[in-house]
Amino acid sequence: MALPPYIPAETFFADPEFSGASISPDGTRLAYLAPMHGRTNVWVRGIDEDHADAECVTHDARRGIKTYYWTDDPRWLLYLQDTDGNEDWHLYRVDLQAPEQPAVDLTPMDPGSRVTGVQLLTSRPGSVLISANPRPLTFDAFRIDIATGEMTLHRKNPDPKSTLFFGPAGEVFSASLADDREWEFHAVDETGATRLITRWPGAEHPMGVSPMRVTPDGKSLLIGGCLDSDDMLLLRVDVETGEVTTFAAMEGHSLCILGEVSPTVPPTLFLSRRTGAVLAARFVAGRPEIVPVDPYFAEVYEALSKLSDGVLASVSSDESEQRWVATFIHDREPGLTYLYDHGTGESRLLFRPYPRLNPDHLAPMRPVGLRARDGLPLHGYLTLPTGVEPRGLPLVLKVHGGPWLHDSWGYDPQVQFFANGGYAVLQVNFRGSSGYGKRHITSAIGEMAGAMHDDLIDAANWAVERGFADPKRLGIYGGSYGGYSALVGVTFTPDYFAAAVDYVGISNLANFMRTLPSFVRQQLANSWHRYVGDPDAPAQEADMLARSPITKVDEIRTPLLVVQGANDVRVVQAEADNIVAALRERGVLVEYLVAEDEGHGFQNPENLITMFHAIERHFGTHLGGRTAATRTKEQQA
Repeated sequence: MALPPYIPAETFFADPEFSGASISPDGTRLAYLAPMHGRTNVWVRGIDEDHADAECVTHDARRGIKTYYWTDDPRWLLYLQDTDGNEDWHLYRVDLQAPEQPAVDLTPMDPGSRVTGVQLLTSRPGSVLISANPRPLTFDAFRIDIATGEMTLHRKNPDPKSTLFFGPAGEVFSASLADDREWEFHAVDETGATRLITRWPGAEHPMGVSPMRVTPDGKSLLIGGCLDSDDMLLLRVDVETGEVTTFAAMEGHSLCILGEVSPTVPPTLFLSRRTGAVLAARFVAGRPEIVPVDPYFAEVYEALSKLSDGVLASVSSDESEQRWVATFIHDREPGLTYLYDHGTGESRLLFRPYPRLNPDHLAPMRPVGLRARDGLPLHGYLTLPTGVEPRGLPLVLKVHGGPWLHDSWGYDPQVQFFANGGYAVLQVNFRGSSGYGKRHITSAIGEMAGAMHDDLIDAANWAVERGFADPKRLGIYGGSYGGYSALVGVTFTPDYFAAAVDYVGISNLANFMRTLPSFVRQQLANSWHRYVGDPDAPAQEADMLARSPITKVDEIRTPLLVVQGANDVRVVQAEADNIVAALRERGVLVEYLVAEDEGHGFQNPENLITMFHAIERHFGTHLGGRTAATRTKEQQA
């Protein structure tokens, strides 16, 4: 047995050759993302044309575009872009009749302001509704005339702690954080006056309630919640009476809200382009499960499911809902994208996003389950390198961010990079992760650097006890909260890991909260304040510092690599600078990478490649995995 051919970081972390495809409302064109100028840009082509006939309609050479929108006018296309990862998102307009012209910024706001929601206004063709904060602390609703660029206040947000969301005819509703930390849902009229519809528990919604949708008739809200269940359901709330009923559920499983957190991951809800109604919902399982709620889409979904042995990631249709573009999740053959005609039953493959990757050379991602030391069920994924006996391997414990997110089955270039290097890769959805019910998420309250870290150690011990991992060659790697976990690993359990990588991670919980953007700090009651503490309360700050790696930096003796984006507005560079400075003052060797054109997580391929070259060397030196240098020896042998 032998490992598959060595695959370099340049292959894993290059932009996909194709991604993000969707069909135009009239069904005549495709839009998608593909490289140009060294960055992902938006391309448009006829439905029956190929890439050689396509036209690149955006021209960003600084940072790749990830999110775009068709409009109800075939002339215009919209997209979001920030500056070097600072998350100050602006909405831009492209003229598809003159795509060589520079895009127009429809939201020319001051630095620190951003667009957070974009929705076509069906009652006013040619208009779009956005949420934005020209008032720095408050997100108001604005209506933009796409053709003229005129931006008009649609509804002033009555409460800085409120999030506005919209119905298809421009109806406005708000989710507000009450003084008792419950969530209140209101209807907001033209004057800004509010009417309470219902109240929602706060503890199981640390990132806010997700999803929040308005039905096409404007008479109901569709909201994620647990009701009397431990699992998160999709619930319908009558706008007039507040009556709550179940809209979509899957016994023993929770709604997956990852798609509500980031537009670049598979959506929580599939929506009808024709009516705006919810067609299906995504639930968390070993492999994600799609639950159709619309009878017609159930037929479409059954046909689409025959195209791939993966899981449906995203779909778009023309307004007749006959032609569909579908993309699939898969652990080894990701992003396959098909055009399907429901009228004829015909389909054809449009894209393989990663043609340079051979699925046979990639490693299967296997769902696993175990129990924490206190009996809490834990779910995760184990990816074992192919071509070698899965015994006594070096292991990378990869910790997700959030912490209120979760790992899911599918292609992860980082996981595959490690597996190709000969590492077992373990991902565990520790307590506090979303997707596993109310008990699982709320059991993390007060447990950072406590039971949350114990869950990670218990998972690694599980891999060791079953013979997969060598206890002397355990590494830990993660970003954001996962970076904090890596630092906790080398400070609170300093003899457990043989190497660690902190990627945009928190070193001081109190400083982290104090340096978040001002509009974010108003929304911390159910997240960081409830789960960790309030740095303005002295006793709570003392406890936070006791759970902060910076306080125990003298314990670090594990080889450490620290990676940071200079424009990170969530975990500011000081979090990395301070831990590195403290180690260097002690004469402890620590490698430190800072990317000047990145924020909270790297996006530009050249920075990702540099980062993973460093990680490859770091783990190769201290855990014994493959590196570019060992590849040369393999070739010589």
